[in-house]
Amino acid sequence: MKGPEPTTGPLGEVTCVAADTFCVSGSSGQIRRGSEQGLFIRDTRILSLLLLRINGTEVQPLLGQRVGASAACFTGYWTAADDREPDPKLLVRRRRLVSTSMWEEVQLTNYGMHPFDLAVQLEVASDFAYIFDVKHGRHAPQATVEATDGGLRLRQPDGDYLTIIRPSPPAEEMDIENGALRWNVHLPDRAQWSLTLTIGASMGDKTIWPSGTWTGVMNVARAAPRPELPLEVRCSDERFSDLCMQAATDLESLRVPDPQQPSDSYFAAGSPWFLTLFGRDSIWAAMMALPMGVQQAGQTLRVLARRQGVKVDAETEEEPGKILHEARHGGHVERSDLPPLYYGSIDSTPLWIVLLHEAWRWGLDADEVRELLPAAERALGWLRDYSDADGDGFLEYLRTGQRSLRNQGWKDSEDGVQFADGRLAEPPIALCEVQGYACDAALRGAELLERFDRPGADEWRAWAHRLRDRFRESFWVRSPSGDYPAIAIDGEKRRVDSVASNMGHLPTTGLVDEEESALIARRLGMPDMNSGWGLRTLSNHSPRFNPLSYHGGSIWPHDTAIAAWNLAATGHFEPATDLMRGLVAAAPHFRFRLPELFGGEQRDPLSLPLPYPAACRPQAWAAGASLLLLRAALGLHPRVPDGVVELRPIWPPPYHTLQVSELRIGSGRLAAEISAERGVVIHDAPPGLEIKVVGAPHAEG
Repeated sequence: MKGPEPTTGPLGEVTCVAADTFCVSGSSGQIRRGSEQGLFIRDTRILSLLLLRINGTEVQPLLGQRVGASAACFTGYWTAADDREPDPKLLVRRRRLVSTSMWEEVQLTNYGMHPFDLAVQLEVASDFAYIFDVKHGRHAPQATVEATDGGLRLRQPDGDYLTIIRPSPPAEEMDIENGALRWNVHLPDRAQWSLTLTIGASMGDKTIWPSGTWTGVMNVARAAPRPELPLEVRCSDERFSDLCMQAATDLESLRVPDPQQPSDSYFAAGSPWFLTLFGRDSIWAAMMALPMGVQQAGQTLRVLARRQGVKVDAETEEEPGKILHEARHGGHVERSDLPPLYYGSIDSTPLWIVLLHEAWRWGLDADEVRELLPAAERALGWLRDYSDADGDGFLEYLRTGQRSLRNQGWKDSEDGVQFADGRLAEPPIALCEVQGYACDAALRGAELLERFDRPGADEWRAWAHRLRDRFRESFWVRSPSGDYPAIAIDGEKRRVDSVASNMGHLPTTGLVDEEESALIARRLGMPDMNSGWGLRTLSNHSPRFNPLSYHGGSIWPHDTAIAAWNLAATGHFEPATDLMRGLVAAAPHFRFRLPELFGGEQRDPLSLPLPYPAACRPQAWAAGASLLLLRAALGLHPRVPDGVVELRPIWPPPYHTLQVSELRIGSGRLAAEISAERGVVIHDAPPGLEIKVVGAPHAEG
């Protein structure tokens, strides 16, 4: 019997993602039992063990890292027990590629002067565990093992899931009891031997294999090691350039076709736990990704409109006109923590309207917008008729289903909304940023109705103005360190007075005026909120503050970027620049793939950003955060229907030079440069659009 297998922590893990398929392993390439590692398809782990041994021992790892979003390369060496020379002779490379399922290549190269006789063994297993069983450490029965065509089938006990492993060359020996494949390899000096695994799955009536061919994909990869991206960013601080390029790659890897209409796609929220459709996350990610093209926003809007609520259902919290919170698919959906199609989100619906209007401003085709206007009117109707649980004039949530979320804004953990003294707020809860989204949605909805000759524009402008007046009366907290909006109003109409990052979402929504925006900017810039790496979700003066609390002191890149964007757009350049630079400084410590969240400890000369143990990486709105920072730096505000693109950049600029090209606006592209010496220089502009530069010197390129 073997002893316990070593495990690797989050920092040593390598994740490859392609749409709704992902693989997590250690930096050695090994996938080990008893961990969160594995190959997952549609929220089901189809492979929970993939362990390589040579002559009974594991390879010594040298290097393991991603190559793009969906591939990884692992390099190590193997040394014979009686070899006393310091230099490794047998180099072992593993190359992994995730598509609809997975390929793996194992390559042995003998750089020594003598041959090796090697017993190469691969151990495989599956538990077909549901993603949240994996997350919570719940164990599932191990699959039974069968031989097939020189490979193995792993079959779910009493179920219809199957994992098929086909090696090339076929295995020479198979240990069915222990799920092992073996090859006896005589490797002459200076020679090479390789093995390719094709790993697929049968899930019910559907068989899933990796798309394309291993040889074809590898040839493409050799010819073009870096995929062509729809955006190019060059900055005097190369960390910002690398962050934006990684973001574009990660967003592409998270693009998932809509099973109801595969020509439309959406950004899945994040790997591993949320690789599915989320209303709020997919909307924000599509909004952040607008510089990569407006088409993704249009597709996301349609994907969500297809699932827009049509009836009142207390268990799923569906209501007419409401945009969903989350959709789960796969064979385990009934075991989900939430209903498979769940609508418990207070902010998805107003954000959907905001995205529709923003996409229209960025050049979404008028016919596409027109087709979505009935869904927009239904969403506005939900704001008016269903969003106010107790009739106080604010959008608020109150859980109605047995499996519903207690908190239904983006801070949806149990302790996500708390008073300054640490008490938890009781529902119904009206969040401050949600009132901002609603005001913004009403004003934007009014403009769409007016511009497309539909009734109701005046009604929604009046609705937004009334909401703004109520907010001013009810939410503001008076404080010696500066007034600020409470995070929420609770069920007893008390201000939930903790200092939280939610207020950073407000300045551009129309809910607050210039003076109030200045108060928000001042409060967010204080050291208890700005950690130096980014914006804390909760002030470190709070009695419940914990830098590794999910929503109670951690840093979420998307939250920091939204605040920086709002502050820059309202002219508060200094705190916006501080937040931007902090997040960019954190990026290299995560290899430029910003995680869902990380620790909110204070930055100092000897500190590093602290990883959060279960954070998703890649995560859609964490990736999109850098693109929103780019927009903030440029001050980019397209109004394609009016024939205008405004640039109101942060000035003085946060970086000495910042260049962008291939930035998509409507059917055209923008290339521009911002430098401390020359100001804004336009090198290329979308045809038919006037470029207006505001608040900075400028010249034609």
